[in-house]
Amino acid sequence: MKKEQLGELILASEDTLYHVAKTLLLSDADCKDAIQEAIVKAFSSLHTLRQDSYAKTWLVRILINECYTLIRRQKRTVSLEEYQCQEVLREATDYSDLYEAVLQLPADTRICVILYYLEGYSIKETAKLLGITESAVKNRLARARTKMRRELEQAAT
Repeated sequence: MKKEQLGELILASEDTLYHVAKTLLLSDADCKDAIQEAIVKAFSSLHTLRQDSYAKTWLVRILINECYTLIRRQKRTVSLEEYQCQEVLREATDYSDLYEAVLQLPADTRICVILYYLEGYSIKETAKLLGITESAVKNRLARARTKMRRELEQAAT
């Protein structure tokens, strides 16, 4: 794959990259940082791509790794001001019950839900992207559906 083709793929995958980053990172600024770093790493390691047909999967995997790296860095320190600011933003925003239910899922389950339902990846592709078995993906999706159904029912009552 040539760099021009990678650039076209990145532009075509813009929404997918944002959705994947947003499932793992809450801040839009962090999402942008992770996507930028993933793009830089993709261009610098383009020679490691074995098959052009897996380029999008390869790019998403780089982004997921970059998001986890960013999360590990952020776990080290969180200022009190940032924490209070995030709480105010969460309270001021009006989310649908479904969106809230998805946000309440653990990160590993939430990424499966986003990749499978929103991005349209198959179970096999999702498993490959996340480096887990297909049965693990199926189990996480089943758990997510059950948990979200319970939370939505509780919210309705």
